[in-house]
Amino acid sequence: MTGRAAGLAALVAILLGGCMVGPKYTKPSAPVTPAYKEMDGWKTAQPSDHLPRGQWWTVFGDAELNVLEEQIAAANQNLRIAEARLREARALVRFNRAALFPTISASAGASSVRGSGNRPFLTPGANTGSSGDLLFSLDMSYEIDLWGRVRRTVEAARHEAQATAADLETARLSLQAELALDYFELRAADAQKQLLDETVKAFEAALRLTTNRFEGGAAPKSDVAQAQTQLDTTKAQATDVTVQRAQLEHAIATLIGKPPAAFGLSPRPLATPPPDIPVGMPSQLLERRPDIAAAERRVAEANQQIGIAKAAYYPTVMLNASVGFEGSSFGNLFNASSLLWSVGASITQTIIDGGRRRATSDAAIAAYDATVAAYRQTTLSAFQQVEDNLAALRILEQEAQEQRRAVQSAELSLQLFTNRYRGGVDNYLQVITAQTVTLANQRNEIDILRRRMDASVLLVKAIGGGWDVAALANAAK
Repeated sequence: MTGRAAGLAALVAILLGGCMVGPKYTKPSAPVTPAYKEMDGWKTAQPSDHLPRGQWWTVFGDAELNVLEEQIAAANQNLRIAEARLREARALVRFNRAALFPTISASAGASSVRGSGNRPFLTPGANTGSSGDLLFSLDMSYEIDLWGRVRRTVEAARHEAQATAADLETARLSLQAELALDYFELRAADAQKQLLDETVKAFEAALRLTTNRFEGGAAPKSDVAQAQTQLDTTKAQATDVTVQRAQLEHAIATLIGKPPAAFGLSPRPLATPPPDIPVGMPSQLLERRPDIAAAERRVAEANQQIGIAKAAYYPTVMLNASVGFEGSSFGNLFNASSLLWSVGASITQTIIDGGRRRATSDAAIAAYDATVAAYRQTTLSAFQQVEDNLAALRILEQEAQEQRRAVQSAELSLQLFTNRYRGGVDNYLQVITAQTVTLANQRNEIDILRRRMDASVLLVKAIGGGWDVAALANAAK
């Protein structure tokens, strides 16, 4: 008896545990290089873990930016959408996990039936009679997961929840980066406005100079007209910058969940150069980019879908049980003789389905191949973004030095031509040309600094902003 009991227990364990049909998941390979191509000639910050975990924007050392970034998590509506989708994905994990357990339901009913006196084949005048029925029962049904269909469904939902958690971090990182970009764009607009306002003052002085010389008979009227044109053009440029600044301010307000009318930033020109950004090794990118992690989790999910499709080729085994009481009145409902029960099992096997299971399996395999390709493409795009911004920072740093020398030369040239004009040596066209060249170079210098700050933000975003794939460990709970 002991041996039979042990054998029966083993059989039950096998039936309840089942096996898993379908392929075992293996993380797909991704294109990785030993080093970044554009690192040559560009020094990154040391040590490599210098980038703050989470609050990556603090590397820029801007207290006002820090305050704004902290407001995104609590107020941005797009982030709330992504967070709600994560909660939905987690709920689906619990929903699918419920299929691992029996479903038990209770039912109670009462009925009274009187037969019709005009039923077919009934003798006229016969007593049709009436009957009553009371029923209370507990019913249980359970699918034995022999082939792993239910377990794979749970795992697929768990992988999707992890991918959705990574999507949330991707959205968070994108919004944080967008805020930083808008902020530095706004500060660059402040710098442009400050430059143009100072230039307007200088051009007003130049207009007074040409007017005085014209009134003294030392210069033609055309000099006054040229100076006035230069002044009005610069005023228009200064006004135009305020349009861009206003739009950037409105964009920042929306990102932190505030109406534009209730938000404002005091002008403060961009002047600080970008910090050095530690980028780590290329292989680390696969662990630090949430969008890469999301793509890899969806590959794992697609692999589970192949197993689910394969399980459809095997029979479904169901256990059913019911126990309850049935009586003709409340008085005898719970008598021993009113007890009823049933226990049974059923096996269902699809024999012919017109190729539906094969089509489902082929579709699952094709979907898996697509997710693998998407994972690899996401990885390639990530490497491109890192390389692009490394190149931008390295080249723009050199360009900034060259532009600084160009500004200094232009300012010296303007001073010399202005002095020569005062002395009557040159005409005012030389001054106008020097003014235009100087202003263009000064504005270009500010724009290069803006592009350097943008490239720094985009590089931080490209390397994952300090996020790590280990954060997904509990994402499906």
